[in-house]
Amino acid sequence: MKISYTGKSEVIPPKQRAKLEAKLQKLSKVLERRGEKEAHVVLTQERFLHKVEITVNAFDHALVGIATDGDISVAALEAFDRLEKQLLKLRARWRDTTRVRDKAADGEKASATLQPAARPASSNKTKQAAKAASHAKQSNSLKKAARKQVFRVNHSEGAKPMTLEEAMLEMEASEDYLVYRDAQTGRVTVLMRRSDGHFDLIES
Repeated sequence: MKISYTGKSEVIPPKQRAKLEAKLQKLSKVLERRGEKEAHVVLTQERFLHKVEITVNAFDHALVGIATDGDISVAALEAFDRLEKQLLKLRARWRDTTRVRDKAADGEKASATLQPAARPASSNKTKQAAKAASHAKQSNSLKKAARKQVFRVNHSEGAKPMTLEEAMLEMEASEDYLVYRDAQTGRVTVLMRRSDGHFDLIES
């Protein structure tokens, strides 16, 4: 890794500077292997505080570790620690997204190889399938029609003619409709109970 300085690098004691550079060289092994890596160290001082800023480009991101302290050695190590945390976090996220993307691509390839190529169906087979489907529909409709039965009800057998009042009394119990022969006209009449409680009278 190439390490460049902006500011007075000699303000860092030689031992501490060598330690920082060794840490940066070790950190370069964690970086992606694309091109030469470079770390830029910026040293500034404001009154009694030393500010150290370390910048490294990795995984298409610019990572910056900044720290200030009265002791420049402490500030340099703290800036490196912050930079290292950012880098490790970014590398883990980059690995996860890369693995998920690779697994999805592998799954698509596997499904494409496992699925057989679709063969065009012949016209005869298509016609036969259509006929079978139409026969099945017809048989189902016939079965449904066969299930429904009609029961013939003859209310006039064994029943004496009634007046309208008698028919209403007859329906008071639970009947919703009553078919009877009117005592005055002799016609078959239907008396139906409405939802509002009143009655409808249908005369033949």
